[in-house]
Amino acid sequence: MIVEKFFEYPEILHVNTMPNRAYYIPYHSKEAAIEGEREKSQSFSLLNGEWAFKYYESVYEASERFFEEGFDLSSFGKIPVPSVWQNHGYDKHQYTNIRYPFPYDPPYVPYENPCGAYARSFYLPAEIENKKFYLNFEGVDSCFYVWINGNFAGYSQVSHSTSEFDISAFVRGGENKICVLVLKWCDGSYFEDQDKFRTSGIFRDVYILSRPQEHLRDFFVKQKLSDNYSKAKVDIDLEFLWEDIPVEFSLLDPWGKEMLLGGSSGGKISFELENIKLWSAEQPFLYTLLLSCAGETIPVKIGFREVRVENGVMLFNGQKIMLKGANRHDSSPFTGPAVDMDHMRNDLEMMKRHNINAIRTSHYPNAPRFLEMCDKYGFYVIGESDIECHGTVEIYGGGYDGPQGTFGLLAQDSRYAGTILDRVQRCVIRDKNHPCVIMWSLGNESGWGINFENAGRWVKEYDPSRLLHYEGEAHQTGSHINDTSMLDVHSRMYDSVEQLEAYCNNPENKKPYVLCEFVHAMGNGPGDIEDYMERFRKYENAAGGFVWEWCDHAVYMGKTADGKDKYFYGGDFGEFPHDGNFCVDGLVYPDRRPHSGLIEYKNVLRPLRLAEFDLQKGEFVFENMLDFTNAGDLLYIYYEAKCDGRLVCSGKIKDLDIAPHGKGIVKISPPAPAGGECFLKFDFLLKKDTFFASKGYSLGFEQIKIPAEKNFNGRLRELIALSGENFGKFSVKEDDKFLVISSAGFKYTYNKWIGAFEGLSFKNTEMLKKAMEYNIWRAPTDNDFRMLHEWQNAGYDRASSRAYETVLSFDGECAVISSKVKMMALFKQPFLEIDAVWTIFPDGTIKGAFNVEKDKKFPYLPRFGLRLFLPKAMENVEYFGLGPGDNYPDKRRSSYVDMFLSTVKAMHEDYIRPQENGSHGECTYTMLSSADFGLIAFNESQKFSFSASPYTQEELSSKRHNFELSESPFNVLCLDYKISGVGSCICGPELIEKYRLNDDRFYFEIFLKPFSC
Repeated sequence: MIVEKFFEYPEILHVNTMPNRAYYIPYHSKEAAIEGEREKSQSFSLLNGEWAFKYYESVYEASERFFEEGFDLSSFGKIPVPSVWQNHGYDKHQYTNIRYPFPYDPPYVPYENPCGAYARSFYLPAEIENKKFYLNFEGVDSCFYVWINGNFAGYSQVSHSTSEFDISAFVRGGENKICVLVLKWCDGSYFEDQDKFRTSGIFRDVYILSRPQEHLRDFFVKQKLSDNYSKAKVDIDLEFLWEDIPVEFSLLDPWGKEMLLGGSSGGKISFELENIKLWSAEQPFLYTLLLSCAGETIPVKIGFREVRVENGVMLFNGQKIMLKGANRHDSSPFTGPAVDMDHMRNDLEMMKRHNINAIRTSHYPNAPRFLEMCDKYGFYVIGESDIECHGTVEIYGGGYDGPQGTFGLLAQDSRYAGTILDRVQRCVIRDKNHPCVIMWSLGNESGWGINFENAGRWVKEYDPSRLLHYEGEAHQTGSHINDTSMLDVHSRMYDSVEQLEAYCNNPENKKPYVLCEFVHAMGNGPGDIEDYMERFRKYENAAGGFVWEWCDHAVYMGKTADGKDKYFYGGDFGEFPHDGNFCVDGLVYPDRRPHSGLIEYKNVLRPLRLAEFDLQKGEFVFENMLDFTNAGDLLYIYYEAKCDGRLVCSGKIKDLDIAPHGKGIVKISPPAPAGGECFLKFDFLLKKDTFFASKGYSLGFEQIKIPAEKNFNGRLRELIALSGENFGKFSVKEDDKFLVISSAGFKYTYNKWIGAFEGLSFKNTEMLKKAMEYNIWRAPTDNDFRMLHEWQNAGYDRASSRAYETVLSFDGECAVISSKVKMMALFKQPFLEIDAVWTIFPDGTIKGAFNVEKDKKFPYLPRFGLRLFLPKAMENVEYFGLGPGDNYPDKRRSSYVDMFLSTVKAMHEDYIRPQENGSHGECTYTMLSSADFGLIAFNESQKFSFSASPYTQEELSSKRHNFELSESPFNVLCLDYKISGVGSCICGPELIEKYRLNDDRFYFEIFLKPFSC
């Protein structure tokens, strides 16, 4: 082996690295420093680009001394830096959540430890005397050795933190050679068990800084605000490479005007300001501090703000705020964790467009320039250390809590006290000057122990200006008695709303409550968001939460022969262990198309809410949900009233004046309709262009119903009238299985064995391609996972109907078919009894009326309704109900009632793992049609849900990937009495009771009207 075995020595974390410091780039002029483009700095030399590369299956096989000068690199290939080698044909992708990808035997890692040898040349000016040169790696997974011109320059680990080496003694003027050996695993990998694809290589920027021999090495900007937040006292601690040297400073206001000049004294800079503009996520005012020393100017952004806890409430600039957050990984389907500035900026702009104001950097420090953008654009950040040891619970006999619990093994092991402290310090010290960081996090899911307690105490001593967070404090293991006094917030994951309420109602709890992960966004989800937000608004000591998580993790694998995008997840690469599609759990798809869950989250987070209204007076009271911004400074209201989908009136309210957290009355004159289904909708639109969206962009909406004298839907009446025709008397044919009702215009075939229609021929066009079914099943969503076994055990996935008796009678001109029906599955007893009454009208309309009784022993139902298999030509969809996106009982805040036009194909939400999708609730009618014929399903008095899909439930259930789906030869129409909510149960609490279809008895009624054009 060509290297020393530092990678298994926990006492050796770094060799020849510089002490930690704040991130900055020095410039050679004030003008360049103000511009702040690091690539233009004369001190900055970027080493990104194409490097020579050779992959070895084991570090023990890497016997070539490739770092020596004169070594022939002709056998090496090429790889871009930054990147991960799994994306370039080396090794293989692996996704695992909790389980370590190697045996649990710290500090040892397998002998089969892959590594990659990197090499390239770089050039320095001929004259390099009196200069210092620092080599910076912003991210290397997992550990690496560095050589400059054949000389060993150092070693480091901690994948997501900057490692800086002084290479001054090894460089020369002209051409130089840098070589790096990167190992896939090291003892630090036991602390990097984050829920993500496990990748390797130099995945962030590499650069060299040239500095004067004497220079400002580090600085810490500290501030103290006055009680009324109008004044600030600023103290800047300066640290130099060798000895104190003079530092001059200038301060620019948020508009770039110079407002203060001065100099250092005794290694410090101090000044006071009045009439300051405060920084917040809503109004991210930034001052620019220029530190000039030894021919360099270093810019640093200052945001004046204060975060503290008072009486159990988290206050920001003296105001209670709500963290409307998301957990964000660095993740691209094309480049993995090697994400560039455009990618990061796009994420932040999307978050702003969807009202997200906070980010948890799960579960490691992001690239330093990401924090710069959060400062600039306005986000509250939990800066998290690069620590996760979740795999300790998966060892034999392992567990989360109690005397035998293993979650705290590494947290309580004295050998790793330095490891944990080092990772925390590297996070805090690098990012300490960013105003966006309001909390430090000690890491994620690593248990608790003395090592975290000591690290936490260090943080509070080093930086008492910020709050300290760590969710793992809840777990007490072994003989250790937890001391969590250094933590400022009580952080939990996936608590139920009942648990949230219990904490917030307990006067013994003195810390603010934060859900660092909640409403798991996997697949068709999350549900329940509004339920949590109601509690966040209700309780002063509830500080908000962070959705898990921002994006789906998947690897783009090109297109299929028919042009479908292919995304792979865990298990698709033949790896073990893996956790399947558990990584596909975000608010956005891998390519950043929004999931319906993100649209839902956006409207739950809308900046205005309708608190109360009086239609007769035309008064509407809106509450400003913003913390620091008058609603009128950000937005205006566009309103429109519609009856039966037709616009009745509209207008704009541009003179809003509603203070933060305040309420204001808006007056308009809504219509007083004589009849129809009428709704008044308020859209909250941007008042002016912003960096993330243009003027007129909607930040959310509210909708209310306007009562009418007569409750009917005019559009539905028009549709019925257009196809109304009396076909005269019925004829009847009956045998043991079928009952055939015919007239001059239609022929309906009723299957007496199943208690439903097998054929609906209208004007010689068959509307059913196979028998309709009583339908209780749905293709399981990801969040159905924990219920799936119960449902399958009950036979819900294979249930069928049996009719025990069928009676035909006549009621005036109508034929009435009555059947006693039960639903059951193979080797299971019946779980539903249905009294089904089908009434056939002379114009061919069918009314289905169902009295249903459920066996209480059985679990709640996924849904109940009818499933119809319609001709493929019936592709056009019109409906009056909740839209335009799909919606469920607990996921409907992004939808509003209107008349919508779509197609069957367009109504499919194409989740990477196929599952239930496309439901629309609160419907009065839905119509599927071709150019020649169609079918209307309706009920004015009992709203229903429906979905129309080109895929069967069976197809969606059976395929692992969306690109594997095959369309059904018919379009599938589901007409539901109700469908259960989607929740976030796979990683959270069970579905809230009110969102379950668990009625012991219920009644469902639906009308079906075929027509021809």
